[in-house]
Amino acid sequence: MKEWWVQVGLLGVPLLAAYLHIPPPQLSPALRSWRSSGTFFTYKGQNIFYKDSTGAVGSSDVVILLHGFPTSSYDWIKIWEGLTQRFHRVIALDFLGFGFSDKPRPHRYSILEQADIVEGLVRHLGLRSHRINLLSHDYGDTVAQELLHRYGHNKTGSILINSLCLSNGGLSQVLFSPGLEQFLGPTRSPHRQSSGICGRPCGITMGISLWTGPVSLSVLQYINQRKQHRQRWVGALTSTSVPLHLIYGPLDPVNPHPEFLQLYKKVLPMSTVSVLDDHISHYPQLEDPMGFLNSYLNFINSF
Repeated sequence: MKEWWVQVGLLGVPLLAAYLHIPPPQLSPALRSWRSSGTFFTYKGQNIFYKDSTGAVGSSDVVILLHGFPTSSYDWIKIWEGLTQRFHRVIALDFLGFGFSDKPRPHRYSILEQADIVEGLVRHLGLRSHRINLLSHDYGDTVAQELLHRYGHNKTGSILINSLCLSNGGLSQVLFSPGLEQFLGPTRSPHRQSSGICGRPCGITMGISLWTGPVSLSVLQYINQRKQHRQRWVGALTSTSVPLHLIYGPLDPVNPHPEFLQLYKKVLPMSTVSVLDDHISHYPQLEDPMGFLNSYLNFINSF
């Protein structure tokens, strides 16, 4: 507990800078390219960035990628091309408060609202009748659990889920331990410089995603929401017949090994699991894109 508050204290200076509206660094060419390859749709007056690529010919499969905290859809860049070779549509969005999407403040950010936005994007793209494969990471895992709950209970507007693959996200509030690494991005990744773009107004580089200032702290309410809705969201996983898979980087300070993996296998014995190399940490899709992609495609091709 003490370590957590020390880490929060270390964030004070950059958060103060953001609050005082010190401008963020310029976007890198790679981030500018990512933004120009996507577009926006409007959800309840907020502009939501998304990227939608048409890929494999002869396939009708659709995958939607749900990113983590505090980064953005850009987290999926290293496996994007590989996914387009397998799926007909590859879609990713920046959640409200992240990446290139709007960052209203003050605002009560919630997992429920983010799930609403995903459903809104599916409607916007005309995919309501399509079965969707969800691939998620960290914060996105919790959004995926809410979507799974709605699908399992036939909620109005829920999307049709074909499969769900989670990665390095907190299954249990007891084991979930957010640390400085989650703010700084994939510090062990050789491509750390371009990993996180949760910026104000639209993104920054260097793997530090704090330019949302108070927005970052507002979004952090999802930690309390995980505790509040634990039965709802873990229950969605334990009761579903949707194929489940976990891709796990074991050197993860946020979801520590072996405790996290032991709990996951105990709670979800029906789920398959891919454990990546020992040096892979909290951002496996960036740190080991080939291993991550192969693990995911092996799962998708198994049913």
